[in-house]
Amino acid sequence: MSQYIPVPDERVGMELDEFLCLKFPLLNKGAIRGLIRDGRVLIDNLVVAPGRRLKYGQILFADFEESELEVRPLVAPVQPLKVLYEDQHILVIEKPAGVAAEPERWERDAASIAGGLLQISLDRSEGEEGLEFRPRLLHRLDKDTSGVLLAAKTIECERSLRDAFARGDGTITKTYLAIIEGEYPLAEGEVGLIELPIGPDLRRTGKMIVDDRGKEARTEVRVRERFSGFTLVECRPLTGRTHQLRVHLSASGFPLVVDPTYGRRGELLLSEFKHSYKDKRGRTERPLLGRLALHAEAIEFPSDPGAPEERQRVESEIPKDMARVLKQLGKVRPPRKR
Repeated sequence: MSQYIPVPDERVGMELDEFLCLKFPLLNKGAIRGLIRDGRVLIDNLVVAPGRRLKYGQILFADFEESELEVRPLVAPVQPLKVLYEDQHILVIEKPAGVAAEPERWERDAASIAGGLLQISLDRSEGEEGLEFRPRLLHRLDKDTSGVLLAAKTIECERSLRDAFARGDGTITKTYLAIIEGEYPLAEGEVGLIELPIGPDLRRTGKMIVDDRGKEARTEVRVRERFSGFTLVECRPLTGRTHQLRVHLSASGFPLVVDPTYGRRGELLLSEFKHSYKDKRGRTERPLLGRLALHAEAIEFPSDPGAPEERQRVESEIPKDMARVLKQLGKVRPPRKR
């Protein structure tokens, strides 16, 4: 069924495809742009480009329905996402481990952070005509990494911060916590720098390696807490290469204590480092940590796209599973006396 859609005053100046993303939340932007290019969305009975800005008094003609398209709605996690910070431009959420940022190719119907963000907007727009905003992720974390994720609420903010991410000039800074094997050789307060180029492993799809022909990659490292045979380190990526922290730490001889791709194990058992551990008869030992030992602790970014000198820092507490590992290490693997 065709429909006429008057342009609300508050949407004047918005690009056509952005407006329709709010009006039809189950459709992704690519599908909407395709419909516009096919001439199934008109402005004042004229075919226009997806980026045409809306004006006062205009009326859209939409010759489609969501139900006629093969829509696969994004699925939100069962547990609502925790919002750490929000203003008129930005939404920062806390990503739980085990949930992909975007729907995965082979699990399109699984929950994702993108689905959770859409659900936040849907919940707030209940009873309204379309969405108030449609948040978009500005960066990603590995599925089994937890911590802060940044999303834009407006197209202007998205473009500004995507440019900042691409420049890699320190406008946006990220801090991670990693539990690693070995005792990292840095004095208290000292900052180490790992400079190793990274490129794709041509023998294994999706894996990255240190490669002289790869792209420049730099990571700052600081020691947060020492244990006998293990270290909690703070990592700050100065570049944005895929799997950068995991590759750099592993190549330096200090892989994450849990990393099935770049480390030695896919889960960490208490019995592996507690020599006095005794099995409970008839019970299988449960892992202390069953995912990557990596947490995005903080992100700092311009609080106003038009004023990059004004900064906002958002932090996420270390999650319970990693805190449990640190507690046990503190009990049974205190630092060696030097």
